[in-house]
This record gives sequence, structure tokens and C-alpha cells, in this order.
Amino acid sequence: MANLVYKRVSTDQQSTDCQNLVLAETGIEDPVIFEEHVDTSSRLHPLERPKFGVLLAYARLGDTVHISGMFRLERSTGHILDVLDVLHRDRLALRIHDGEFSGMDPTAAIRASRSCCPP
Repeated sequence: MANLVYKRVSTDQQSTDCQNLVLAETGIEDPVIFEEHVDTSSRLHPLERPKFGVLLAYARLGDTVHISGMFRLERSTGHILDVLDVLHRDRLALRIHDGEFSGMDPTAAIRASRSCCPP
């Protein structure tokens, strides 16, 4: 199972330094990194962002998506629910390592309930 790391900045005045620090402290083994370019608008729905799409295409059953903080992935409740639906469908885990929702896997209950029933 792969550890997929997603990083993003919103402006060219930002860097991924803080995200790198948070993610490095977690000790993620053999990370496969997907990083959005600055020119990718933060106003795009997460499922429309190019590198997140590449991450989803690369992901396999049981992989884990790692993000430094929830707002590096999405900013609205609707976007959160849309992304969680896709992660649930593809049976991917989500690990949020800092800030709101850190330390929890909002995809765990769905994956567990689906593991007893084949798709």
C-alpha cells in the first residue's frame, strides 16, 4: 500500500515549507508526492485540480492520502464531502497531520463497513 502525499500552495508568495515540515515529522515511509503548481487556482474544486486528479488515478485500493492540513485540500464543507465520497468509493485512507481534523481518518468507518461486503 502506497503513501500518497498531496501538497498545494495558493499564491506565489507561499511555499510548501510548512507542509514539508509537518509531513517530515510524521515519518511517512516511501512517500509518493503530488504537488500542485502555484498557478493552480485555490478556487478550483479539489477534484478538478490537475495533481490531485493524477493522485487519484495513481491510487490503488488501501493506499493512504496524506495532507499536512485539511485546508491544503479543500476549504468548504461541500468540497470536503465530495472528496470524501471519492476516497470512500476508492477505499483510500485520509490522514490529516496538522490543524483541524488532525489525527483522525474520516474515511475509516466507510472502508470498514465496505470491507465485509464486496463491491
